[in-house]
Amino acid sequence: MSSSIFNKLGKAIAAVSAAVMMMTAVAACGPSASTPSEAGSSDTSNTSTAKARTLDEIKKSGELRVAVFSDKAPFGYVDQDGKYAGYDIEFAEALAKGLGVKPVYTSVDPAARVDVLASNKVDVTLANFTETPERAEKVDFSKPYMKVSLGIVSPENHEITDVSQLKGKTLIVAKGTTAETYFEKNHPEIKLLKYDQYADAYNALLDGRGDAMSTDNTEVLAWAKANKGFKVGVTDLGDVDVIAAAVQKGNTQLLDYINDEIVKLGKENFFHKDFEKTLKPVYGDEVNPDDIVVESGELDK
Repeated sequence: MSSSIFNKLGKAIAAVSAAVMMMTAVAACGPSASTPSEAGSSDTSNTSTAKARTLDEIKKSGELRVAVFSDKAPFGYVDQDGKYAGYDIEFAEALAKGLGVKPVYTSVDPAARVDVLASNKVDVTLANFTETPERAEKVDFSKPYMKVSLGIVSPENHEITDVSQLKGKTLIVAKGTTAETYFEKNHPEIKLLKYDQYADAYNALLDGRGDAMSTDNTEVLAWAKANKGFKVGVTDLGDVDVIAAAVQKGNTQLLDYINDEIVKLGKENFFHKDFEKTLKPVYGDEVNPDDIVVESGELDK
């Protein structure tokens, strides 16, 4: 994904204040799963693996248990009516419908996305989960349904336009994210201030506890539009990665179902429709959804 595309994204973003303000809300529609306690850990699992449920068990229970974000608009958040909403939520609804069950959501911190699968607290994680080799050792990823890279947001009066400007400064990240991994590996000279939840990380930026924050470019662009005085000076950092559903390692039955559904939904142009409903209000008419959306798990479509 070229930087020009995301520069274009930045100019095209429409207002999403109401949605993003809900990032500070406490999820009221389901249980929550806390992050593992080790500071600096990335998607670590402190719980021994409990056997995942079979498709028959899921169907019999009438519920598909899904880990989602409650504070990451417009992908997974709790709206003003106390209901889960966003790009990932639409996908979760479709997966549950295909099984003839209802989705039951568990609000999850970034670093707990692996743990909730290993402990069988949920059947699937749909929390804007970027696939990485390290994570793929712990969970099984489905075909992708989105693509993304990193961005950096900072106060516009002290805008960060290049990573080199962060030397000697403090960068805010959420634990267990690709931003944390990227900067620890590639820029150890940059001090990282880490938070369990995205809402806390953004509040730290608003309060001036750090000089900038990094997470997915698709999100920081939306957040900057909804928060006057901030700007995304770096829009295309690191590699272009894919976002996918995740299941417990070895749970091939559920994984096969999800992959089949992704292909099926792709034939219906589902993820483009999802984009129109949940992301277009953020990115506007000038953005080509093909730069973000992946249909049928095929990156070249």
